[in-house]
Amino acid sequence: MHRLTVRVQPNASADRIESPETDAAGRHYLKVRVRAVPEDGKANAAVEKLIAKHLGLPKSAVRVVTGGKNRLKGLEIDGPPDLADALAGMMRE
Repeated sequence: MHRLTVRVQPNASADRIESPETDAAGRHYLKVRVRAVPEDGKANAAVEKLIAKHLGLPKSAVRVVTGGKNRLKGLEIDGPPDLADALAGMMRE
């Protein structure tokens, strides 16, 4: 099980993963934009799908586990041990 923190902007013009950032509290996260609206879990589902596709994993391997109604979300990702390297690479891009 791997963890990733993302900051989501719903209602974007396109689904995309942007650069990693750090907030004033020192938290590191990956900025993600999704076209989905933030109602009925649609934006959360879009984030799960986008991250899974980027990592080459099935949609069911990525779950929003914290921050369901907030922009800052914690994801749990099921994947092989070398997935940690891919996630670390995403946080450096």
